[in-house]
Amino acid sequence: MGKSRNTRRERDADTVVETVDGGLAQLVPDRDRARAWTLLIDGAPQSHVDLDDPGHLSFEYQRRLGHVIDLVAPAGRPLHAVHLGGGAFTLARYVAATRPRSTQEIAERDAALVRLVRRELPLDPGARIRVRSLDAREGLAKVPDGWADLVVADVFSGARTPAHLTSTEFLDEVRRTLRPGGVYAANIADGPPLAHLRGQIATAAARFAELALVADPTVLRGKRFGNAVLVACDLPLPTAELTRRAASDPHPGRVEHGRALRDFTGGAAAVADASAVASPAPPPSVFR
Repeated sequence: MGKSRNTRRERDADTVVETVDGGLAQLVPDRDRARAWTLLIDGAPQSHVDLDDPGHLSFEYQRRLGHVIDLVAPAGRPLHAVHLGGGAFTLARYVAATRPRSTQEIAERDAALVRLVRRELPLDPGARIRVRSLDAREGLAKVPDGWADLVVADVFSGARTPAHLTSTEFLDEVRRTLRPGGVYAANIADGPPLAHLRGQIATAAARFAELALVADPTVLRGKRFGNAVLVACDLPLPTAELTRRAASDPHPGRVEHGRALRDFTGGAAAVADASAVASPAPPPSVFR
């Protein structure tokens, strides 16, 4: 594998190409940042990492998750964080950079991807980040009750979120790991007619008292396929500050919460394991 990888590197001008469990992984150098890389799996962008500046979040949805991380606790306070889906460990690196002494767990089932990222984009050895090559629900099962301040779900297999990570039973396990007042945040991908997104909001509403949704207005209007960040907690969320931050992003986002979010859900039913399906596949045009 090493020989063929080096050959591909030379041909692709420093792009690292390697087969992982989930498909063909590519680490593409960022021409504008000396030690920054974009991870793609089968052509679908997964993560962007700047090793010199892990506080830099390039992807739109990751910036929105970064806002959530910033607002979970006062600035600089260490967190106990669980990341379901590892990618290139972008958000765990962000937490480590912005909240030193945080303790973090990553569950990423693609063991070959974990090895690739560890080798090519090594973690700071001083960061308290443990990576387990496990399915998200298996990884959650290893987290003690009430341990986490934050659980982030960003899991995609073949550009789709697996069905067993979309249900009330899955959220029951998330709630078990969260401390009182802890926050759950999920990256959800959907397009018109937004049936999956509405179902995921209803599912979270069945388990959490307070919700907020951050997304591009065109996605919320069902005009195009895209990502939305769903935030859930049992205590009031900092929606005013989240709204301000999302609106000031390079690609401004809109925050829905309260009555407007309930209306947006449109009577969708919560999803159980028995009826769960994977999120819809994005149209090919999304990654062109």
